[in-house]
Amino acid sequence: MELGIKGKTALVLSAGGGLGSAVAVALAREGVRLCLADISRQALDDTVRRVQVVGGRAESYVFDLASPTQTSEAIGEMLSMLDAVDILFNNTGGPPPGPAYGHVRETWERAFGSMVTPVIGITDLLLPKMCAKGWGRIITSTSSGVESPIPNLGLSNTARISLVGWSKTLAKDVARDGVTVNILVPGRISTARTRFLDGAKAAREKRDVQAVEEESVASIPVGRYGRPEEYADVAAFLASERASYITGAMVRVDGGLIQAL
Repeated sequence: MELGIKGKTALVLSAGGGLGSAVAVALAREGVRLCLADISRQALDDTVRRVQVVGGRAESYVFDLASPTQTSEAIGEMLSMLDAVDILFNNTGGPPPGPAYGHVRETWERAFGSMVTPVIGITDLLLPKMCAKGWGRIITSTSSGVESPIPNLGLSNTARISLVGWSKTLAKDVARDGVTVNILVPGRISTARTRFLDGAKAAREKRDVQAVEEESVASIPVGRYGRPEEYADVAAFLASERASYITGAMVRVDGGLIQAL
């Protein structure tokens, strides 16, 4: 299917991680020009190489989303070289596991300051030109915890659900301007983050990590973890011209994991 986004420009946040990197490659295959951001130069360079393998081109920007100064400087540098960004893939790392209580104020501020505030701020910087052009795509990655809270991920569940309310509200605000705003909800996708959480659960419960993984897989109707590429293909579709009538939606890529209606 021709997605109609060849020649568009996309900014992919946390592009060095499993999901962000896969999305970058999927967009590159569609002929999208890429701006890639991550806190790790090495991870970012790995993604740039993957993009080049499929014939794409990418500019890379190293900065910490939790730093307002670094973020504004990097986005300013990027915009000074571009007419506009057409596609924004909002993606962040996750906070440490733990309950939803007993954290000091600074821990909550750190979670929201790295996962919520920068996403909203970067969107605000890019949105005016999208609206002026009459075309734009804003896709925000969350987790299955926004629909079915994940045990021992109190910080993540709380911060990510706020992005759902923001996205749904923003979708209505900019729909008449040709900009769509959607949420992607990954289930158990095989990434370094998933492996870390499985390992943390195994250590916490004094169990073998393989047993934890098998238990997790057993809860997924398709019987396996998802591949990052499967998630990325859905992101590319939501970024496409073909998805112009989808906005304000939460799209699950979870193999049937989430049982909520």
